[in-house]
Amino acid sequence: MRPFVELISKKRDGLALTDQEIHQFVMGAVQGTIADYQISAMLMAIFCRGMTEDETVCLTREMTLSGRTVDLSALPGPIADKHSTGGVADTTTLILAPLVAACGVPVFKMSGRGLGFSGGTLDKLESIAGFSTQLSVPEAMALCRKSGIVILGQTEDLTPADAIFYALRDVTATVESIPLIVSSIMSKKIAAGTDVLALDVKCGSGAFMKDLDSAQTLARDMAAIGRRLGKRVSAVITSMAQPLGRFIGNSLEVEEAILALRGEVEGDLMEVTYALGEEILVNAGRVSTFQEARQMLKKAVSTGAALKKMCLLIRQQGGDAGVIDDLSLLPHARYAFSVPAPKSGYVGAMHTDQIGLTSVLLGAGRQKKSDRIDPSAGIRMEVRLGDYVRQGAPLCTVFASTDSACHNAVIPLQQAIVLCDKKPALPPLILDRQ
Repeated sequence: MRPFVELISKKRDGLALTDQEIHQFVMGAVQGTIADYQISAMLMAIFCRGMTEDETVCLTREMTLSGRTVDLSALPGPIADKHSTGGVADTTTLILAPLVAACGVPVFKMSGRGLGFSGGTLDKLESIAGFSTQLSVPEAMALCRKSGIVILGQTEDLTPADAIFYALRDVTATVESIPLIVSSIMSKKIAAGTDVLALDVKCGSGAFMKDLDSAQTLARDMAAIGRRLGKRVSAVITSMAQPLGRFIGNSLEVEEAILALRGEVEGDLMEVTYALGEEILVNAGRVSTFQEARQMLKKAVSTGAALKKMCLLIRQQGGDAGVIDDLSLLPHARYAFSVPAPKSGYVGAMHTDQIGLTSVLLGAGRQKKSDRIDPSAGIRMEVRLGDYVRQGAPLCTVFASTDSACHNAVIPLQQAIVLCDKKPALPPLILDRQ
């Protein structure tokens, strides 16, 4: 085994690491035989010099094997999962999981908590009274076998290498590295054991990837690495030029998901949900074309099958399934305030990241992992890109536990929603598929 400093200098000079050298790097990090400063140096070398596809495949595999892996082969498959790179008002998981399960493809989803303006699926579901996401893998498998759907928190022993690397990337300015992003996301998904994975790669002002070229590179690389490691993976690149749905916040997004499954929501949120559902149903072999998949998904909504599956998911995990029929059972904020348009005009652009960050300040998200969230806090968007709004008409409504929090959100939201004299050309929603 070579001294690790030699591997750092090798990557620093732009040379490819061998499988054995990548194994030495990952296992040394997990076992504590490589110092943090040397791990950080290697991460910076990867950030600056990149990795070949073979290197990224190996890094992903080694990170996957650094901890526990979940074996779902005992379940009737194929088993599906979905991952989003994070956005604002991205409620798709809450709609997609029961929708796909209602179409006959079981869903076994390990999710995380929200950090920053990207909401966490676990936080949203836990706004339903009694809903538990803290399940053991055997418990979750038993539920999935019975109902065809389960959503649980990611176990701490999954991909420990990723936790080590991510903590150091965050403080060494090496987060924005495609190979490191790919290996981080895909190692967790592969370790979770599902067969079919739909990736929603966000692009735009409310996304990590701000431009289409970067989003396409990330989507292409994640899909390619997943396929090489034996998974049926496809990616949809979607616009985050504005919040995807109308509601931003935990109980608010649960409300919108229930309304969607009732068939009462249309527009961008459902379009992205259907696009991801198409990918899953085709890759799972349930249908052969996207057109057939779209028809099956819409039928699951119109017949109420998807809503029944959501009800089953809530009930089996201890939640109050009464919310399906009575949305007043969800947490509701003490204060609400309408944000008025400062002038008349067309909604020409949105600084979606600023809207998301404002929802965090209202209490709907975390700035650091230890922060508590307010499940009732958030924003309801009243306008979309291209809408004409008169001065004083509502741009959005904010919800919080204090009156001051509501009023403090007004100016940031007025600044985040740009009004102009001419109606803008609307950007496409589905930007690419990989």
